[in-house]
Amino acid sequence: MPPSYVLVLAFGIGITAGLRSLTAPAVLAWAARLGWLNLHGTSLSFMGSTAAVAIFTIPAVVELVADQLPSTPARTKPPGLIARILLGGLSGVAITLAGGQSAALGACLGAVGGVVGAFAGYQVRTGLVRALKVPDIVIAVLEDLVAIAGALFCVTRF
Repeated sequence: MPPSYVLVLAFGIGITAGLRSLTAPAVLAWAARLGWLNLHGTSLSFMGSTAAVAIFTIPAVVELVADQLPSTPARTKPPGLIARILLGGLSGVAITLAGGQSAALGACLGAVGGVVGAFAGYQVRTGLVRALKVPDIVIAVLEDLVAIAGALFCVTRF
C-alpha cells in the first residue's frame, strides 16, 4: 500500500473520532481482533485483545446513546474536543503502524482529523437540522452511521 494512502487513512480515522470519539478506537480494536488490521509486534498490539475490544466497545455504545440526549455537552467544548484529539491520535497511530508508517505522523494526522471531524461534524449536523427541519436525533443517527462506516472503511483497506 502506498505510504500516502496510509496517511490519508490515518487522517480519515481521525475524522471519525471527531464525529464520535470512541467509535474509531472501538472499530480499530475489533479490526485488530478479527485480523483485518495487523498490529502484532507493535506498541498497540494490545488493541486486538478481548479486554481492549470490551474497554473500547462498551463506552462507544454508551456514547452513541448519550449523544442523542439534549444534556450532552457540545463536542467542540474542551472535554469533548480533547477526547477527540487524543482518540483521533491513538487511532491514527494504529493505522500508520498497521501500514508500516511513522507512528508520530499517524498521531498528528489522527489528532488533526479529530479536530476537523469535530468542527465539521458539528457544522454539518446543525446545518442539516435547520435546513431539513427535522429533529436533531434524525441527523444524529445518520452521523452515527457515517462515523461507523467511515471507521470500517479505514480499517478494511489493509
